[in-house]
Amino acid sequence: MSSDTLALDSRLARLLDKQDCVELVHKLARAIDRCDADLVRSVFHPDATDDHGMFKGTAADFVPWVMEVLAGMRRTQHVIGNVLVEVDGNNARGEAYFIAHHCLPGADGAGDTFMVAAGRYLDRFEKRAGEWRIAHRGAVYDWSTTAPSTDMWDRVAMPTHAFGERGHADPSYRHFEGA
Repeated sequence: MSSDTLALDSRLARLLDKQDCVELVHKLARAIDRCDADLVRSVFHPDATDDHGMFKGTAADFVPWVMEVLAGMRRTQHVIGNVLVEVDGNNARGEAYFIAHHCLPGADGAGDTFMVAAGRYLDRFEKRAGEWRIAHRGAVYDWSTTAPSTDMWDRVAMPTHAFGERGHADPSYRHFEGA
Protein backbone atom coordinates (compact mmCIF):
# COMPACT_ATOMS: atom_id res chain seq x y z
CA MET A 1 0.00 0.00 0.00
CA SER A 2 1.35 3.44 -0.88
CA SER A 3 2.00 6.14 1.72
CA ASP A 4 -0.72 8.25 0.05
CA THR A 5 -3.24 5.44 0.50
CA LEU A 6 -2.23 4.96 4.14
CA ALA A 7 -2.55 8.71 4.77
CA LEU A 8 -5.97 8.75 3.15
CA ASP A 9 -7.10 5.72 5.17
CA SER A 10 -5.92 7.45 8.36
CA ARG A 11 -7.76 10.67 7.49
CA LEU A 12 -10.94 8.78 6.61
CA ALA A 13 -10.81 6.83 9.89
CA ARG A 14 -10.36 10.10 11.83
CA LEU A 15 -13.24 11.70 9.93
CA LEU A 16 -15.51 8.75 10.73
CA ASP A 17 -14.50 8.92 14.40
CA LYS A 18 -15.29 12.64 14.46
CA GLN A 19 -18.66 12.03 12.78
CA ASP A 20 -19.55 9.39 15.36
CA CYS A 21 -18.83 11.90 18.13
CA VAL A 22 -20.80 14.69 16.44
CA GLU A 23 -23.74 12.34 16.02
CA LEU A 24 -23.69 11.64 19.78
CA VAL A 25 -24.02 15.39 20.43
CA HIS A 26 -27.02 15.64 18.09
CA LYS A 27 -28.59 12.45 19.41
CA LEU A 28 -28.39 13.71 22.98
CA ALA A 29 -30.10 16.99 22.02
CA ARG A 30 -32.88 14.99 20.34
CA ALA A 31 -33.19 12.69 23.35
CA ILE A 32 -33.57 15.65 25.73
CA ASP A 33 -36.17 17.38 23.55
CA ARG A 34 -38.19 14.18 23.12
CA CYS A 35 -37.81 13.33 26.85
CA ASP A 36 -36.50 9.92 25.81
CA ALA A 37 -34.63 8.62 28.86
CA ASP A 38 -33.47 5.46 27.09
CA LEU A 39 -31.96 7.48 24.25
CA VAL A 40 -30.23 9.81 26.74
CA ARG A 41 -28.72 6.77 28.49
CA SER A 42 -27.55 5.29 25.17
CA VAL A 43 -25.11 8.13 24.38
CA PHE A 44 -23.18 7.80 27.65
CA HIS A 45 -20.77 5.13 28.79
CA PRO A 46 -22.11 3.35 31.92
CA ASP A 47 -19.51 5.09 34.13
CA ALA A 48 -19.89 8.53 32.50
CA THR A 49 -20.28 11.76 34.43
CA ASP A 50 -22.13 15.02 33.79
CA ASP A 51 -21.70 18.57 35.08
CA HIS A 52 -24.57 20.89 34.17
CA GLY A 53 -23.83 23.29 37.04
CA MET A 54 -27.06 22.65 38.93
CA PHE A 55 -26.39 18.91 38.51
CA LYS A 56 -23.01 17.26 39.04
CA GLY A 57 -22.78 13.49 39.16
CA THR A 58 -23.03 10.30 37.18
CA ALA A 59 -24.79 10.18 33.84
CA ALA A 60 -26.96 7.39 35.31
CA ASP A 61 -28.19 9.88 37.95
CA PHE A 62 -28.41 12.70 35.39
CA VAL A 63 -31.08 10.86 33.38
CA PRO A 64 -33.85 10.83 36.04
CA TRP A 65 -32.81 14.30 37.20
CA VAL A 66 -33.12 15.84 33.72
CA MET A 67 -36.39 13.99 33.02
CA GLU A 68 -37.88 15.53 36.18
CA VAL A 69 -36.65 19.00 35.17
CA LEU A 70 -38.10 18.55 31.67
CA ALA A 71 -41.45 17.42 33.11
CA GLY A 72 -41.86 20.97 34.43
CA MET A 73 -41.55 22.44 30.93
CA ARG A 74 -44.07 22.40 28.11
CA ARG A 75 -41.53 22.13 25.27
CA THR A 76 -37.81 22.40 24.63
CA GLN A 77 -35.66 22.63 21.55
CA HIS A 78 -31.88 22.38 21.69
CA VAL A 79 -30.21 23.70 18.55
CA ILE A 80 -26.63 22.56 18.09
CA GLY A 81 -24.32 24.92 16.23
CA ASN A 82 -20.55 24.87 15.81
CA VAL A 83 -19.12 21.48 16.71
CA LEU A 84 -15.39 20.95 17.05
CA VAL A 85 -14.06 17.45 17.77
CA GLU A 86 -10.40 16.59 18.17
CA VAL A 87 -9.62 12.86 18.07
CA ASP A 88 -6.57 11.28 19.70
CA GLY A 89 -6.72 7.52 19.25
CA ASN A 90 -9.66 6.15 21.25
CA ASN A 91 -10.20 9.48 23.03
CA ALA A 92 -11.70 12.69 21.76
CA ARG A 93 -12.66 16.08 23.09
CA GLY A 94 -15.45 18.20 21.71
CA GLU A 95 -16.99 21.63 22.03
CA ALA A 96 -20.52 22.13 20.71
CA TYR A 97 -22.37 25.42 20.80
CA PHE A 98 -26.02 25.22 21.83
CA ILE A 99 -29.06 27.46 21.95
CA ALA A 100 -31.71 25.85 24.14
CA HIS A 101 -35.28 27.10 23.90
CA HIS A 102 -37.68 26.35 26.76
CA CYS A 103 -41.41 26.99 27.14
CA LEU A 104 -42.10 27.27 30.86
CA PRO A 105 -45.59 27.30 32.36
CA GLY A 106 -46.52 30.62 33.92
CA ALA A 107 -46.97 30.84 37.67
CA ASP A 108 -50.54 30.92 39.04
CA GLY A 109 -52.14 30.61 35.60
CA ALA A 110 -50.17 33.49 34.11
CA GLY A 111 -49.01 33.20 30.51
CA ASP A 112 -46.12 30.94 29.63
CA THR A 113 -42.53 32.17 29.66
CA PHE A 114 -40.07 31.64 26.82
CA MET A 115 -36.54 31.12 28.13
CA VAL A 116 -33.45 30.77 25.99
CA ALA A 117 -30.09 29.63 27.31
CA ALA A 118 -27.00 29.59 25.14
CA GLY A 119 -23.62 28.10 25.77
CA ARG A 120 -21.36 25.20 24.92
CA TYR A 121 -21.10 21.55 25.76
CA LEU A 122 -17.60 20.34 26.52
CA ASP A 123 -17.62 16.61 25.90
CA ARG A 124 -15.02 13.94 26.46
CA PHE A 125 -15.65 10.95 24.22
CA GLU A 126 -14.13 7.50 24.51
CA LYS A 127 -14.17 4.67 22.02
CA ARG A 128 -14.57 1.37 23.86
CA ALA A 129 -15.06 -2.00 22.18
CA GLY A 130 -15.24 -0.13 18.87
CA GLU A 131 -18.07 2.23 19.95
CA TRP A 132 -17.86 5.93 20.72
CA ARG A 133 -19.87 7.30 23.64
CA ILE A 134 -19.68 10.28 25.94
CA ALA A 135 -17.49 9.73 29.02
CA HIS A 136 -18.08 13.22 30.47
CA ARG A 137 -20.22 16.21 29.56
CA GLY A 138 -19.81 19.66 31.00
CA ALA A 139 -22.04 22.63 30.23
CA VAL A 140 -20.69 26.18 29.94
CA TYR A 141 -23.34 28.91 29.95
CA ASP A 142 -22.72 32.05 27.90
CA TRP A 143 -26.02 33.96 28.08
CA SER A 144 -29.76 33.62 28.69
CA THR A 145 -32.93 35.61 28.26
CA THR A 146 -36.64 35.35 29.05
CA ALA A 147 -39.76 36.86 27.54
CA PRO A 148 -43.47 36.13 27.53
CA SER A 149 -44.23 33.21 25.23
CA THR A 150 -45.88 34.25 21.99
CA ASP A 151 -46.58 30.76 20.63
CA MET A 152 -49.72 31.35 18.58
CA TRP A 153 -50.45 27.81 17.39
CA ASP A 154 -53.59 26.21 18.71
CA ARG A 155 -52.48 22.60 18.69
CA VAL A 156 -56.04 21.33 19.11
CA ALA A 157 -57.72 23.51 16.48
CA MET A 158 -55.08 22.80 13.82
CA PRO A 159 -55.48 19.06 13.13
CA THR A 160 -53.78 19.24 9.71
CA HIS A 161 -50.46 20.31 11.23
CA ALA A 162 -47.82 17.97 12.62
CA PHE A 163 -46.65 19.25 15.99
CA GLY A 164 -43.69 18.03 17.96
CA GLU A 165 -44.47 15.90 20.97
CA ARG A 166 -42.42 14.46 23.75
CA GLY A 167 -41.71 10.76 23.71
CA HIS A 168 -42.35 8.21 21.01
CA ALA A 169 -45.57 9.92 19.87
CA ASP A 170 -43.39 12.51 18.09
CA PRO A 171 -43.63 12.19 14.28
CA SER A 172 -39.85 11.71 14.03
CA TYR A 173 -40.05 8.24 15.59
CA ARG A 174 -42.44 7.04 12.87
CA HIS A 175 -40.25 8.75 10.29
CA PHE A 176 -37.10 6.89 11.34
CA GLU A 177 -38.97 3.61 11.69
CA GLY A 178 -40.17 3.99 8.10
CA ALA A 179 -43.85 3.83 9.04
